[in-house]
Amino acid sequence: MKFSRLRIDGKILLVVEEKGEFVPVADLLNEDRNSIDLINVFDRVTQIREELKKGNHSHLDVKKFDYAPAVGKPGKIICVGLNYRSHVEETEKKIPEHPVLFSKFSDALAGHLESINIPELGLKMDYEGELGIMIGKTARNVNEDFKEYIFGYFIGNDISSRELQYRTTQYLLGKSLEGFYPNGPSVVTGDEIKDPQNLRIETIVNGEVRQNSNTSNMIFSVEKLVSYISHYFTLYPGDVISTGTPDGVVLGMKDKDKHWLKAGDTVEVSIEGLGTLKSTFK
Repeated sequence: MKFSRLRIDGKILLVVEEKGEFVPVADLLNEDRNSIDLINVFDRVTQIREELKKGNHSHLDVKKFDYAPAVGKPGKIICVGLNYRSHVEETEKKIPEHPVLFSKFSDALAGHLESINIPELGLKMDYEGELGIMIGKTARNVNEDFKEYIFGYFIGNDISSRELQYRTTQYLLGKSLEGFYPNGPSVVTGDEIKDPQNLRIETIVNGEVRQNSNTSNMIFSVEKLVSYISHYFTLYPGDVISTGTPDGVVLGMKDKDKHWLKAGDTVEVSIEGLGTLKSTFK
C-alpha cells in the first residue's frame, strides 16, 4: 500500500492511494482524522487492506491539496554517505570500512512538489536521489529478519550545499538547511517491495538524466544498515534511514560540466515501485 500525507486547509490528512485516488485512513479505521498518523497504523496494515477490499469506503473528494512530507516528523533522520561504489569513485574518496552516518534536522523535511528555497545566492546546491527506509517497530541489535522492523520505503532527495558541507569536517551545515530533505510522494509498505536491493533509481534535472543506477550497487545493503545502526542507536517507529546516492551528482563532474542547482530548476527522483518525487527550486 502507498501511504501519503496531504495538507488540506492547514491540516494533515493520512491517506492510502487506491487506483489513483485517495482514501482517508481514519475513515477505514473509524478513528479521528486529526490524530491518526503513520506510526500508529504499522500494526494495522492488514486491517486497512481488508477494509479496502470490502469496498465500503469513499474516495477523498477534494480538488486542492499539497503533499506534506511523506514521513511525517521522524525522531531520527539518519543519512548514509558514500554508499555506492560509483559515487565514491566519482568523488575520489576511499571505500568506507563502515557506514558513514550523519543526520538531518526535521526542519529539512519537504513534500512532493514543494518548492525548495535556495537560502543564499551562489551556494553550490546539489541533488542526491536516495532510497529511504521508515522503521515500523522498535529495533535494537537487529541481526536477522530485518524486514519485520521496516514499515516501508520512500524516495528522498538529500539536497546538499557543497561548500557548506565541506567548510568543516562535519556535514551537518551543508545537509540540513530548511527544505533540504524532500521526500515522498508516498511511503510504500515493505511487503510490496520484494527486494530493496534490486530497484532502479534515476534522477532527472530539467529533463536531463543525471543519475541512473540500481540499489544493488550499494556498498552497505538495507539489511546491513538496519543491523549496524540498531547496534548503536535504538530505532523507534517513524525513524528514517536515507541509504545514500549513486554517481551522477554535480560534485562528481568535471569543473567545466558543473552546473549547480539554481532558481527555476526541477529535480525528479524516481525509484522502481515507489514512484517519482519532484522538487522545484526558487
